[in-house]
Amino acid sequence: MTDYEAFRSEVREFLAEALTPELVRAGKRTTSVFSDFHSAMAWQKILHAKGWVAPDWPEEYGGTGWDINERYIFQEECKLANAPGLVMMGLQMLGPMLMHYGTDEQKEQYLPRILSGEDLWCQGYSEPGAGSDLASLKTTARRDGDEYVVDGTKIWTSMAQHSNKIFCLVRTDKEAKPQAGISFLLMDLDTPGITVEEIVSLDGHVEQCQVFFDNVRVPVANLVGKENDGWSVAKYLLEFERGGHNFTIDLKKQLAKLRSQAQTVKARNGLPKLKDPVFRHNLAEAEIEALALEHTELRIKGALNSGGNPGALSSLVKCVGTELGQRFNELSIDAVGQAIAPNIPEALDPAFEGNAAVPDYALTTMAEYINNRAATIYGGTAEIQRTIIAKQILKL
Repeated sequence: MTDYEAFRSEVREFLAEALTPELVRAGKRTTSVFSDFHSAMAWQKILHAKGWVAPDWPEEYGGTGWDINERYIFQEECKLANAPGLVMMGLQMLGPMLMHYGTDEQKEQYLPRILSGEDLWCQGYSEPGAGSDLASLKTTARRDGDEYVVDGTKIWTSMAQHSNKIFCLVRTDKEAKPQAGISFLLMDLDTPGITVEEIVSLDGHVEQCQVFFDNVRVPVANLVGKENDGWSVAKYLLEFERGGHNFTIDLKKQLAKLRSQAQTVKARNGLPKLKDPVFRHNLAEAEIEALALEHTELRIKGALNSGGNPGALSSLVKCVGTELGQRFNELSIDAVGQAIAPNIPEALDPAFEGNAAVPDYALTTMAEYINNRAATIYGGTAEIQRTIIAKQILKL
């Protein structure tokens, strides 16, 4: 047995022991980027106690010390075991950024609490008039002695209703060019003047919020990086948001589920859908593209392992990975057919134990399809990613 095979066995043994039936149910019924919140936090507590909550972090900051292959194996086994996903704004985005741009005091104050889950962060980037064109943001921060006074609003703020902190891009110089007058601030959400309003989705659930800032006073010590250089900080963080996700692992699991669906459901000729030549052709094309994506993701992980950052390749992975995921969703709907018709959102709750008028193999299919339509928008639209690719990779 090789070292990696032994490591995989160790991970599987841990998951088999640590994952309760309730956590597995939450993982199986996850239909978007976010798993059931309470299940995610319970799983983070277990991983933190084990010392495995942040495999990608350097060991000096609480990481595992695993190499790129071990980290990949761990993420893959978690996905295959139906572990719920963690809330990643702190672990995947803010944490790595603070290691690069944060002061020693900021690292000491925030990083341990991100690992433990004591602090849950949300991201204050998008605004009603500044989404993909983020440089046009209008939320302002005016310097007043040792404080900034913040006014404005942020929207599509994921999980803000559960968070106690927010990291924000704010305009600190109205006269400078749009990208040159922005700063990066850390804030407590219980600061006077901050209001969080939930945005209820069509399915009745809340993942997004709008956050309002009215004369909010924030210590200058909460500035990350230099004043008016927040665009550099934001771009660095976005590389981890876009390139830190292993799309291939998700796609592999989706492919296995898709094959199972297509083998279970019968076509009009009475044969399994998987025998349909058109379906098989479309499935094979998508699987080939997923293999190509995997090689690119491993290149990014190699760069991270060497102390680098994803760079523009993160835009490539984000663009291809999200669009390919949508294609898999469409193939899943094709395979399942009319079984997707009943709308029973309560059946997706991990606590639901009743009978649903949907076979188990189709329970999450439509919700996954609908939720994943947003994947090519959040984190930077596919159009924006192609512009980055054209400029930074193709030099157009």
